[in-house]
Amino acid sequence: MPNTTHLLLAEDEAALGQIVKESLETRKFTVDLAEDGEKALKLFEQKSYDALVLDVMMPKKDGFTLAKEIRAKDDSIPIIFLTAKSQTSDVVEGFSIGGNDYLKKPFSMEELIVRIHNLVARKKLQSQSEVLSLGDYKFNFPKQTLQFQAEEAILLTHREAHLLFHLIKNKNQVLDRSLILNKLWNSDDFFAARSMDVFISKLRKKLAKDEHIQIINVRGFGYKLTC
Repeated sequence: MPNTTHLLLAEDEAALGQIVKESLETRKFTVDLAEDGEKALKLFEQKSYDALVLDVMMPKKDGFTLAKEIRAKDDSIPIIFLTAKSQTSDVVEGFSIGGNDYLKKPFSMEELIVRIHNLVARKKLQSQSEVLSLGDYKFNFPKQTLQFQAEEAILLTHREAHLLFHLIKNKNQVLDRSLILNKLWNSDDFFAARSMDVFISKLRKKLAKDEHIQIINVRGFGYKLTC
């Protein structure tokens, strides 16, 4: 079934996991359900998936640990966290280890489906992009690498790569804060805004070798990349 999106769902609450699985399967998804992190990792190593939906609090291996191990093997597959946690530090940690999105329980199936489709479409855009030049840097969006002059390229996280892509595409223009938050984080709430600030700081450090490149905070509006 070429139009089917293949998902790995890791959820230790059996009833919730089955409901989500069955609901997704009525919407042109095929879903493998794992009830703990260890089983999810084994399935990931055995099969090919378009996206992963991981509960954070699971026995044997929690969602964050699982995501770290998956990111060591695959740095581009979309990961959505399901979490009861709403502390800023937890959300930021989820993004910093390579999560692409998160949903707080309880959530609507419609919202989950929209976010999955957005992430899968974003991955397709990334795979078709060209290598971009930025001052003395080369940015390979499909491979998520950033290279300064002839130095060895460094690997960016999924979130860093997509944020840098949009900054470069809007170079010397203000990148609207709310617009990019909704595009990449699917939300412009406090947690998402805090997370974006963290990733902007990381990008500034990684672009610091070219003194002509700046990411300017335009208060009340967003960010502007100048070069």
